[in-house]
Amino acid sequence: MAIKTIINFLFLFFFLTPVFNLQAQFESPYQCTKKKDAIIYTIGSAGLGLGYYLHTKAPVLNVEQVQLLDKNSINRFDRIATSYSSMTAKKASDVFFYTALAMPSLFAFSKKMRKDAKSISLIYGETLFLTVGVTAITKKTVLRNRPFVYNSDFDISLKLDKNARFSFFSGHASVVAASSFFTAKVFADYHPDSKWKPIVWGAAATIPAITGYLRVRAGKHFPTDVITGYAVGSVIGILVPQIHKIKNRNENIELSLNPTGGYFSLRF
Repeated sequence: MAIKTIINFLFLFFFLTPVFNLQAQFESPYQCTKKKDAIIYTIGSAGLGLGYYLHTKAPVLNVEQVQLLDKNSINRFDRIATSYSSMTAKKASDVFFYTALAMPSLFAFSKKMRKDAKSISLIYGETLFLTVGVTAITKKTVLRNRPFVYNSDFDISLKLDKNARFSFFSGHASVVAASSFFTAKVFADYHPDSKWKPIVWGAAATIPAITGYLRVRAGKHFPTDVITGYAVGSVIGILVPQIHKIKNRNENIELSLNPTGGYFSLRF
């Protein structure tokens, strides 16, 4: 994952988007409040900070350790990734990655959503903060070797780089899933009766799946890396907008945050 690009993108949101009192002049499905948004941004920022700290402390492999690695020690499901080394797949996955980041810009075509751009931007920033924070902490804690470390087609210099140990879980998959599902969730909340909803949700599910496949083909991640990244990103992409959604008596899901914690409940 291009972590520096993501961090720059996140801080752009943070500094250019007013955080408080974001009220559109129409009935928005979302409500942004000082307490709620401050908590989410604080959690996301703490995650990014801890992830960076763990990155500086992460050990690298040496030549002897690389030579002793045996791909047969990897579970059968993941082992296939050690045979892949497609540079084309890597470049394609990057295209999907950056395209997904810009997907919410499509909201500009909706007059209703343009009027609520500040709130949407704020919530999207929170979504990315949380996704990247969780991803970074996990990568630097688990320290799973990437598939290419087991592949003789790759140069030893890549295997000795610190990034070679950040396989689990896939940042490409988590960020693309978060952005894709965020886009679908927000579109559905602003246009609940739209005939485009099935197509939008279908695209949201497909784009991160393709990205994950490409990361495996590139030798950058194991299948379990991209599956986990897909799951984490999709949950955050849906959950963060839902936290901000204005309560409706017909809603079956209620989410709340407060300084001492939060709760989740289903109402039938």
